Amino acid sequence: MAAAGSGRRAGLMAAAPGGAALWRRLAALLPRGRLGLAALLGRLSDRLSRGRDRRSRRSSWLLLAPLLTPPVPVITAPPCSLCPEGAHRFQWIRNLVPEFGISSSHVKVLSSPAEFYELLKVQIKTAKQRVVMASLYLGTGLLEQELVDCLEEALEKSLQAKGSSDLRVSILLDFTRGSRGRKNSRTMLIPLLQRFPKQVRVSLFHTPNLRGLLRLLIPERFNETIGLQHIKVYLFDDNVILSGANLSDLYFTNRQDRYVLLQDSPEIADFFTELVDAIGDVSLQLQQDDTVQMMEGMVHPYQGDKMAYCEIANQRVMEVINSARTRQELLHAKTFHSSQEGSPLLSQQDSQASGDLKPGPDTWIYPLIQMKPFGIQIDEMVTETLLTEAERGARIYLTTGYFNLTQAYMDLILGTRAEYRILLASPEVNGFFGAKGVAGAIPAAYVYIEHQFYGEVCCLHQQERVQLQEYFRTGWTFHAKGLWLYLAGSNLPCLTLIGSPNFGYRSVHRDLEAQVAIVTENKTLQQQLHQEQEQLYLCSGVVSSSTFEQPNRYVKLWVKLVTPLIKNFF
Repeated sequence: MAAAGSGRRAGLMAAAPGGAALWRRLAALLPRGRLGLAALLGRLSDRLSRGRDRRSRRSSWLLLAPLLTPPVPVITAPPCSLCPEGAHRFQWIRNLVPEFGISSSHVKVLSSPAEFYELLKVQIKTAKQRVVMASLYLGTGLLEQELVDCLEEALEKSLQAKGSSDLRVSILLDFTRGSRGRKNSRTMLIPLLQRFPKQVRVSLFHTPNLRGLLRLLIPERFNETIGLQHIKVYLFDDNVILSGANLSDLYFTNRQDRYVLLQDSPEIADFFTELVDAIGDVSLQLQQDDTVQMMEGMVHPYQGDKMAYCEIANQRVMEVINSARTRQELLHAKTFHSSQEGSPLLSQQDSQASGDLKPGPDTWIYPLIQMKPFGIQIDEMVTETLLTEAERGARIYLTTGYFNLTQAYMDLILGTRAEYRILLASPEVNGFFGAKGVAGAIPAAYVYIEHQFYGEVCCLHQQERVQLQEYFRTGWTFHAKGLWLYLAGSNLPCLTLIGSPNFGYRSVHRDLEAQVAIVTENKTLQQQLHQEQEQLYLCSGVVSSSTFEQPNRYVKLWVKLVTPLIKNFF
């Protein structure tokens, strides 16, 4: 034991110079949150060193973290008397991102594509000040045209009401996906730009990694594998919809996803408006003649200096995150001191007398951003820590439409103690099922990845603790993503992640992603989240060794050979 310990220390000392440099780079990602980030990584590494059986796969910077940082996260804010113990355990997240406390009555979980679509139309028609929509793309069918018509109607109504429209519409899409084909997202939106040039902004994000000869040689559709704008946020005045669904007819009819509405939440709406504006500022701006151009003085994403562009993008996004953190910290401090100075009973009576009593927060929203091209890795760090911190007896229900977990996520699932129920798409409900050309082999590649992971689960005799379940529903495709966390001894989830990330290599390394962690102690909201999880998992079957013996699970040799080479692109 002593020899092993001394050997481990010697290895750490030998690795220290390179690890320390990498540590400094990681810490620099969050200039205002160095202590929180340091503590977060320290806690992650500490738990890994105590709880993982597969120590050989630990990365060197995680081993170095305990030597450089305190092993327990530092909660910089004073404990809030309004936060129950269950929610308090997740307050370390606010060391990294703003924390928004709201009433659970403002949260509504949607269940179907049709409900999502109808809500979009209603929210657009009733918006008075702002409509902000971020998506991968806007489809070109009749349902999508109806959405555009709703936008035109709302803008026209606003213009007629006051003579000059107060309504502003900002749309953020991906450049490559939004430009695919002759009829595309751009051509759908140009009429709005032409009719309401002062009220409408359309930004098209172009990844800085697609440039030079690579950009010239990679054909349409395949160029989307390099990197995308993948955030899905839809907000209308002070109402925000977080989802993984795009603005396309499939997502309005028979492609299952997840959706949550945050009502009357001005601070959250302001945050996501500023986030979309920041990304829009470093994106190409669609013009009325279908050309694009950058804002004046902005570095071009694929013609300008890549490092300079990424630095500017990092500054813009981190400024949004840090300024929102500052605002929320001041609000928390003001609320805390006010509660200490006066009688809570008197304050409540005064509020009731004035008729403006608002329910106290019992739910907390944490926006998690992942933009690796810009050096922003908040979502990755929080997700890894959540997986690491889940204690024995806890249950995590994790779902992804495209099962291609990063090595770090796989190691944590296989090496920690919580129970996992992982929901993924069967080949028939994979979005690429039946596609023409090479894309038609993608479902088989996912089957191969799934089979390999299941083999590792069996090799470690973890079949009871880690279960795979395949979603199947005739005539539907599956696109849901996120997780639900059930603490040990609880039958209801206290935390969920919902948004755009798929937990795969693309989400972590290539694309722009955003989701929110919703933490709640309210039993009614917990029940909503539990029912959402149950509804999805009811359409699934447990994966076993016999699953891969079925004819539709046959994977051709060339797919097996190619998958390891291309798995980081889908």
